[in-house]
Amino acid sequence: MDVRNNWTVEQIQALFNKPFMDLVFEAQQIHRQYHQPNQVQVSTLLSIKTGACPEDCKYCPQSAHYRTDIEKERLLEVDRVLEAAMKAKQSGATRFCMGAAWKNPKDRDMPYLLDMVQGVKKLGLETCMTLGMITTAQANTLAAAGLDYYNHNLDTSPEYYGNIITTRTYQDRLDTLAHVRDAGMKICSGGIIGMGESARDRVGLLMELANLSVHPESVPINMLVKVKGTPLENAEDVDPFDFIRIIAVARIIMPQSAVRLSAGREDMNEQMQALCFMAGANSVFYGCKLLTTPNPGEDKDMQLFAKLGINSQHQVAKPDDVQAQELLGQVIERVAARPTKDDIFYDASL
Repeated sequence: MDVRNNWTVEQIQALFNKPFMDLVFEAQQIHRQYHQPNQVQVSTLLSIKTGACPEDCKYCPQSAHYRTDIEKERLLEVDRVLEAAMKAKQSGATRFCMGAAWKNPKDRDMPYLLDMVQGVKKLGLETCMTLGMITTAQANTLAAAGLDYYNHNLDTSPEYYGNIITTRTYQDRLDTLAHVRDAGMKICSGGIIGMGESARDRVGLLMELANLSVHPESVPINMLVKVKGTPLENAEDVDPFDFIRIIAVARIIMPQSAVRLSAGREDMNEQMQALCFMAGANSVFYGCKLLTTPNPGEDKDMQLFAKLGINSQHQVAKPDDVQAQELLGQVIERVAARPTKDDIFYDASL
C-alpha cells in the first residue's frame, strides 16, 4: 500500500464500516509491510512539571480550572529527571518522554529543558517532550539540543474541538506541529477517544493526522481516563471493538507511523490489548503512571508480551551502570555549581 496524504471522509468511513475481522486482517497485513511483526517500541513518560495548567482541557486533571486531587509541583530538578530516565532504561524503555503542564514554556525554562534533553540523550535513550505550544525559535533550540520527538496531540476533530478546549485553537495546535516539523524533529501526535465525540469526529481526527504533509512518526491513541473533578468524569465508556477499529484504521491510513497504545490501558484487559497489537499497534507507554493517570506496571506488561511472543525493540536490557552513573554525576556536579537553588527548582507555573 502506498503512503497517502489525501484521504477523504468517505474513504476513512468505508474502512470503519468493514466487517471487524476483515478490517483487522487488512491492518495486520499492512503492518507487516512496514514494520517488524511481534515488535513493540517501549516509551516511559515522566511529568516534569505537574498541575496549575491555565488550559481548560475538559479531560485533564492538571487544569487549574477544575478541582481534582492533583497537587501542583514545580519544575523537577535536572538530576531527578535523569535518575528517572536511567531507571526507565533499566526497565526496558527505549524512549524517555518528559511532559510539563504548561500552555507554553517560557524562555526562562529553556536552559533547564535543554539540560534534561542532553542528559537523557547521554544515557542512550531517545528523547521526547510535550510542553504545550512552542514557537519557531523554541522548536529550533530544542532540536539543536538533540530532542528527537515532540508530542502535541490534536485530541479530536476540528468540529468537536471547541467542546473540549477553549483556551487555544485547533490552528494553534497545527502551527506547533509545523514548527516542530520545520525544526527537523519528529512528530508525536494523536488523540483521545471517549470524550463524547461522534463516530464522524473519530473519522475527522484520523483524517487530520493522515493528511498532514508528512505523517506523524508516532500516533498515540488514548482512551479517556475519567478523573473525578473534570467535566468528563462521567463520560460514557468506549466500546472495546470501537477502540480496536480506530487502531486498525490508523494503521491502514498511516502505514509507516508507530501507532501507540497510550492512556487507558489500565482499563483494557489482555485480550483487548492483544487485538490492538493485531490491529497494528506497535508502541506502548511503559510504567505505572502516565503523567498523573494510572498505567499497567512493567511486570504486567512483560507478562503480556511473553504470552503474545512480543519482544521489545530494546536491544540491551540494562545500561552500563558505571557509565550511566558517571554521566549522572557530571550533570549533578554541573547543576550544583550554579549559584542558587532557584536556578534548578522554581515555581514554573507563574
